[in-house]
Amino acid sequence: MTVVAAYLYRHGKRVRDVSITEKIDCPLDKSEFVWIGICDPTDEEMQTLKAQYDLHPLAIEDALNADQLPKIDVYGDQLFVVARTAHLEGDIISYGETAIFVGHSHIISVRHGSARSHTALRAQLEAAPTLLIHGVDYVLHAILDYIVDGYLPIVEQIEESVLAMEKKTIDTFLGRDEITRIFSLRRHLTRFHRVLGPMGEVAGKLVRLDLPCIDADTRPYFSDVLDHVRRVQTMVDGLLQILTSVFEFSNLLEQQRTGIITRQLAAWAAILAVPTAIAGIYGMNFEHMPELATKYGYFVVLTVIGCVCTLLYARFRRLGWL
Repeated sequence: MTVVAAYLYRHGKRVRDVSITEKIDCPLDKSEFVWIGICDPTDEEMQTLKAQYDLHPLAIEDALNADQLPKIDVYGDQLFVVARTAHLEGDIISYGETAIFVGHSHIISVRHGSARSHTALRAQLEAAPTLLIHGVDYVLHAILDYIVDGYLPIVEQIEESVLAMEKKTIDTFLGRDEITRIFSLRRHLTRFHRVLGPMGEVAGKLVRLDLPCIDADTRPYFSDVLDHVRRVQTMVDGLLQILTSVFEFSNLLEQQRTGIITRQLAAWAAILAVPTAIAGIYGMNFEHMPELATKYGYFVVLTVIGCVCTLLYARFRRLGWL
């Protein structure tokens, strides 16, 4: 377990460090609050936080398991929010989880498997006390916005790969590895889409519902988070359609190439059938065949073969088979 940061804030400014075993009594006017950031906690440490900040047992269990889809739960006068973080490893979208406990004068973020810490976010907020003075609800918005903003580079990087693949499809045929990659990307993007849906629902509830610890003047900030989620959803939908189109287009080109080859083989087979048939007739070795004694029969047959083959070749050329 790592307590990344734990500070008391007053009027938007950091006052001092706090311990997770310390009980902080803050006034009700939201002028003071505690922000604790934890990464991969143990059960004992979560129980300590539960005792100090009256956290709900079910929320503690969810925060420890780290296998939840994004959601928002209300426990008395506190909120419990689960968000899914994501980062790209090659073509694979890997996920983490951030559970956030929000009370009137405390906010506790519990991270599992996240590739991005909240250190930069905390520094950014501390540099703007006029925003941090809003209290825990603004910090909640900042954390969710930070997580959702991390989705965009993932989609943009995949988009570049997909567009390059689409361009390549026009010039060459896709190999087995590339087709396998298409299906792999589709699978990961489909799973990502299943995460974005609940994330949008969380942001939507924070905008529309009357929830504890969330002031009305903070709701427009959550509306911005919702807009970002919808933007990423639209991009993912577009990428899924492009991947499907790339595969179908490549399949059509492969069928077209197969059809061209088949027509070419059929045309040459028809041309070669003429000399084969004539040679087969005169190769039967019967003793009495009327043309065998013809003085110029050999040259006539060759001329006939040549003329018929030439006519067939010209015909197939006009049809585009050769």
